[in-house]
Amino acid sequence: MSSSDRRVPRINGLKMFEAAQRLRDAGFSMIAASGFASFGRGSRIMLPFRAGNPHKVAIGSQVLIGPSSWFMVPRLDAPGAVIHIGDRVRMNQTSISAVERVSIGEATALARGVYIADHMHGFHDPNLAVRDQPLERIAPVTIGRGAWLGQNVVVLPGVTIGDGAVIGANSVVTRDVPARTVAAGVPAKVLRKIDG
Repeated sequence: MSSSDRRVPRINGLKMFEAAQRLRDAGFSMIAASGFASFGRGSRIMLPFRAGNPHKVAIGSQVLIGPSSWFMVPRLDAPGAVIHIGDRVRMNQTSISAVERVSIGEATALARGVYIADHMHGFHDPNLAVRDQPLERIAPVTIGRGAWLGQNVVVLPGVTIGDGAVIGANSVVTRDVPARTVAAGVPAKVLRKIDG
């Protein structure tokens, strides 16, 4: 065998970088876990990540919180955790803001850019910027077990999305969506039931 036939394995820089990122995220998740109301075994947060008052957020087991996700609890008057993430939930670039309760069921998947809030800012006072006006229309949001929310879905206060429901990309969910249905649009409307 000639020396040219002996191939030296090449170092794959991308794989090394990905491994370093996974190690960094695992370390961050371990350190950050104690700052949450609860943080289940095997759950991981990928950086960058932002949280306001994470001690009001309960995260289940085997949850994957993708990069650029954001959890915000702007008021601290509700007792206990107000954001509840069930076991095996997957999300990416997701924003959740809650003052009363947002609950996401087990094995739910949230695509990139999903926004969920249980409140809205008022905008009636012409002398105040919207961000300075009081919160209103506060009502809990519940997303059932095994649901799928497509890219850029917005879920407004008071909505319940049933188990196994599918919400199409770019939809704005303003009212309840029954279990095992497909809904889409602005505002989202039920398009069909899912067989099975």
